[in-house]
Amino acid sequence: MDRFPIPLNALRAIEIVARTGALKPAAEELGVTIGAVSQHIRRAEARLGLELFERTPQGLRPTPQLGEVRPLLSSGFSSLLDATRALQRADDTILTLTLGSVFASRWLIKRLPHFLAGHPGIEFRMVATARMVDLGRDDIDCAIRFGDGHWSDVRKEPMGCRRFRPVASPELAARLERPSDLDHVPVIEDTATMLSWPAWFAAAGTPVPALTGPRYSDPSLAFDAAIAGQGVLLAVDQMSADAVKEDRLVRPFATTAETGFDYWFITSSLRRVPKKVTLFRDWLWGELEKR
Repeated sequence: MDRFPIPLNALRAIEIVARTGALKPAAEELGVTIGAVSQHIRRAEARLGLELFERTPQGLRPTPQLGEVRPLLSSGFSSLLDATRALQRADDTILTLTLGSVFASRWLIKRLPHFLAGHPGIEFRMVATARMVDLGRDDIDCAIRFGDGHWSDVRKEPMGCRRFRPVASPELAARLERPSDLDHVPVIEDTATMLSWPAWFAAAGTPVPALTGPRYSDPSLAFDAAIAGQGVLLAVDQMSADAVKEDRLVRPFATTAETGFDYWFITSSLRRVPKKVTLFRDWLWGELEKR
């Protein structure tokens, strides 16, 4: 077998920088300094006799030559990752999902025992974070994220969770007869939400009144605050459905609005999809169809 003209670590550094546009992610993954990554790139350019990156104000961008071969680099490292995982027998039984706290706490946790009961050979691990994890780089099998779906190097399927409306505790909802009444009650400000009060008021055909109330930076805590009666909250229908069914929350208005965002089921396009992920995805869609 021919020797690699460029060390494998250098190739890995080049692939990560080409994918992310920055030196720091490569340094973090390889466990080296940013200077070492930069040196890897300079030495590779010297050996190849060509520049691999264009230095721009927006970051490092692959040159056309590197852009052409980047898919080969990515798929090559993906194959190496698959080979490594094939050697780790336990990996076939461990399913790791990353998702946001609201989907985890308001929808998935209650239903997850049904999946685990049907698949006793799978050990489920959950990483609840608002950060968009790089599925091509981290030891994560799949993700559920709320957003516009504009992510690179992933397979993504919309989950059909676009409709939203206000929710409130039963006591607070009793004070609401029309949308304009929201001017007289506390309204919870979820600083992390992608849902829009102006969009909902537009759907209701009502001018946006002055809205005041407590502020939360954690969406899951904002839900807890609404259940505790601290204020009215905007929520995606699927995320509030269980609390409404259990009479912990009420939907005081029939009007719904539709956001341009959605929940998405996501896997890396740089790796094969293992059977355990397919089993989870199929179960997830079955649960969504019950709504």
